[in-house]
Amino acid sequence: MISVRVASTAAAIVLTAALAGPSQAEDNAEDLAKKLSNPIASLISVPFQFNWDQGYGPNDGDKGYVNIQPVIPFSLNDNWNLISRTILPITYQNDIAGPSGNQFGLGDITQSLFFSPKKPTANGIIWGVGPAFLIPTATDDLLGSEKWGAGPTAVVLKQIGPWTVGMLANHIWSFAGDGADVNSTFLQPFVSYTTKDAWTFSLNTESTYNWEARQWSVPINFQVAKLIRIDKQPISLFAGVRYWAESPDSGPDGFGVRTGITLLFPK
Repeated sequence: MISVRVASTAAAIVLTAALAGPSQAEDNAEDLAKKLSNPIASLISVPFQFNWDQGYGPNDGDKGYVNIQPVIPFSLNDNWNLISRTILPITYQNDIAGPSGNQFGLGDITQSLFFSPKKPTANGIIWGVGPAFLIPTATDDLLGSEKWGAGPTAVVLKQIGPWTVGMLANHIWSFAGDGADVNSTFLQPFVSYTTKDAWTFSLNTESTYNWEARQWSVPINFQVAKLIRIDKQPISLFAGVRYWAESPDSGPDGFGVRTGITLLFPK
């Protein structure tokens, strides 16, 4: 399964923080932390997100995976950005499909491209639309769908003071490949609150509806993140828990965990 900010150049951030003292440095950290709550912010970021879940299938299998999720914005002209968001999972799983043993390797890549205005609307709405692609890069049949897929994706959000509220969604249909057909809707409503000292508290769901099996998967995620600097490099450390409110009979169920690090490269 799957938060808005004011940017400046990396050099300006470091120089201004050094000249203006701690309060200005905190302001810049807050701005960067808020940008991480915006999936289509004009900010290069590379999250490494570790997830672990249990309760798969009749053998109560478990799965741990690291999502590498680079977000790279490209300026198209004075008015529009193109935001590339990639999700590449590296997975270890055990008895996911009954007594299926262990698998380790790459999963399928999900690649999204958002065309987004550089400026919010008059009422502060930030939005982006574009295509999403499913690329069958899995190194084992049980780690992926064996299908090529494509469909639309969109995100809309608004930031009001420390709050960010929005929704990201996509729908992917398979069109080639040897596996079972893919016909899947992904919905991710989210809300986050960022403090002046760059703590961010987030709540979301990463809900998927499988139209072929007519089944929902609904994990509810709560996460805490803190933006810090190591030398001149801003990074965000995050950790959280999730509860599976709904999942197929094959699992997962109960609680899972998420933790990781995001590298930030402000412009």
